[in-house]
Amino acid sequence: MTLFADLALSDDPALLAAALIDIESVSGDEAALADAIERALGALGRFEIARIGNTVLARTHLGRGGRVVLAGHIDTVPTADNVPSRWAGDVLYGCGATDMKAGDAMLLHVAATVPEPSKDLTLVFYECEEVEYARNGLTHVQRELPDWLTGDLAILAEPTDGRIEAGCQGTLSFTITTRGTRAHAARSWLGENAIHRAAPILARLVDYRPRTVDVDGCEYREGLNAVAIGAGIANNVVPEECVVRLNFRFAPDRDLAGAEAHVREVFDGFDVVVTDAAPAARPGLSAPAAAEFVAAAGGLAVAKYGWTDVARFAALGIPAVNFGPGDPGLAHTPGEHVSATQVREMTAVLRAFVGG
Repeated sequence: MTLFADLALSDDPALLAAALIDIESVSGDEAALADAIERALGALGRFEIARIGNTVLARTHLGRGGRVVLAGHIDTVPTADNVPSRWAGDVLYGCGATDMKAGDAMLLHVAATVPEPSKDLTLVFYECEEVEYARNGLTHVQRELPDWLTGDLAILAEPTDGRIEAGCQGTLSFTITTRGTRAHAARSWLGENAIHRAAPILARLVDYRPRTVDVDGCEYREGLNAVAIGAGIANNVVPEECVVRLNFRFAPDRDLAGAEAHVREVFDGFDVVVTDAAPAARPGLSAPAAAEFVAAAGGLAVAKYGWTDVARFAALGIPAVNFGPGDPGLAHTPGEHVSATQVREMTAVLRAFVGG
């Protein structure tokens, strides 16, 4: 077993991010990093510590007037020759640099350097965010220790490139299957081509005009797309079945039922089969704790495109935002990197907020 040096939480948060990158933690293999985080937080002596699998939780009990939940996943996608970390001037390269070990470093540094926060803090460093919902560490926390997820505001350190990204889109995945009659391609008139029967589905997508909608002052753009088509078994066979896979990203003014009703209306006459769904999250910026954080971070919040675990907190009635170093467009890429300056600047904003 590889032994790693203890994490220096109070040091430069950018250097801490590099140390986290150097402890490889592909989804399902986060034990070494979880152990290091648990040791480091426990050594501070200020937190109640709990652990579920490779999810580490810590919280204060200072009797403050409010509680802020700071959460970050510790797993990454599979590495791509980008561990250990490396530096190029101000830029830190490595697997998880943006998604989201720089964000985890920000949270850990704040935990270590704000001994008397103005709000009680709960920290959640969770496993398996990059894989299926059932394995996500927050799923297990929600089931086994739900009181650990309560608070007046949740801040997820997902990469936002220096901004607050509020709420998130919902996502609905579904299939539509068309059927024909199989035949030899040389005598195609004896069959009916299932791929050709899918043409009206694609035509509706071409004609579709997605909404742009303002929700709590944040502009969300929706999107409805075909993401895969499967059909055919050989060059000389007219296919008898064609499966079109589609995805709908919807604004948080729709719930799951409304999103499903919408796609069924768009594809009226076809059999829509929902295969996966996750709700959107409203920004919740009118909540006092959220408004206070937006003001502390410069007064600007924009819509989050994509789905994040803020949706879990929104479903619990807790306003939640995304706030973390790094360009989200670099997530999961071999060249994933983050600016050390941005890590330090965003950490300072969060320190001021919870320390104020």
